[in-house]
Amino acid sequence: MTDTVRTPPVASTTPPVTSRRPRTWRALTPWLFLLIPLTLLVVFTYAPIINMVAYSFTDWDGVSPELHYTGTGNYTELFTRPELFEVFFVSGYYLAASAVQIVVALYFATILSFDVRFRNFFKGLLFFPYLINGVAIGFVFLYFFQDGGTLDSVLALFGHHSDHAWLGDPVSANLSLAGASVWRYTGLTFVLFLGAIQSIPGELYEAAELDGASRWQQFRHIIAPGIKPVLTLAVILSISGSLSAFDIPYIMTGGATGTETFVIQTVKLAFQFNKTGLASAAAVVLLLIILAVTWLQRRLVPDDRVDLV
Repeated sequence: MTDTVRTPPVASTTPPVTSRRPRTWRALTPWLFLLIPLTLLVVFTYAPIINMVAYSFTDWDGVSPELHYTGTGNYTELFTRPELFEVFFVSGYYLAASAVQIVVALYFATILSFDVRFRNFFKGLLFFPYLINGVAIGFVFLYFFQDGGTLDSVLALFGHHSDHAWLGDPVSANLSLAGASVWRYTGLTFVLFLGAIQSIPGELYEAAELDGASRWQQFRHIIAPGIKPVLTLAVILSISGSLSAFDIPYIMTGGATGTETFVIQTVKLAFQFNKTGLASAAAVVLLLIILAVTWLQRRLVPDDRVDLV
């Protein structure tokens, strides 16, 4: 009987062959999900912006298939005609209204973040105007401010009979339009603030109450630092919205009686006077102004990380 010597298997030094296909699909999966959104973003956002910049250097009238390159002629005309930039003074009314809007929205968001009766009802009541179409709001306030309309009827109930045309002179007309904008957009700012306040840990409020902190002290030391990023966002949205106000003044006055905004003027240049090239230049200037204001605001008020816990 012979002994059989078994030789142990020699370990292979060749690394196992792994399929590269699963790894490739794993890397491509996020891009496949992003393909449609990125395509829509490029087609409907960045491509029109590129076309707008290209049209701003031409004399295209928006209808003719022919257009001619004019260089910086549209921008020269835009900056050498003071009446084209005077409409920016109207934005001052909307800037003031946006400040009121932020204060009102922050006030109600702070109150309704605590345990208040019917707070869900008041939340819906504040946010409801933002859900209404801007055209409908324009017509509602057009009847509200017209001669003998709702506002005059309400004032008559308190014994004040006014024959003042609310949309008849520039000051009262712009104040009326700015007030309508506050009524419409307060709900959006309110929801932003409310979400930011409710994201603050509740333990901080409990600890503050145990220490005897009042509501004002809680707002000053807990709420205000905690919502600083959202407050910065609200300011940026308010400034850009004030500079690009369009739907409510266009529906209510059409830019008459000194209520013409920069966007209304741009629309008229494009569709009423068939100066699409000049209107494109005005739109590019407005875009650059909004970007500059946003950059300046971010530089002056940096978005620092706030750790409350």
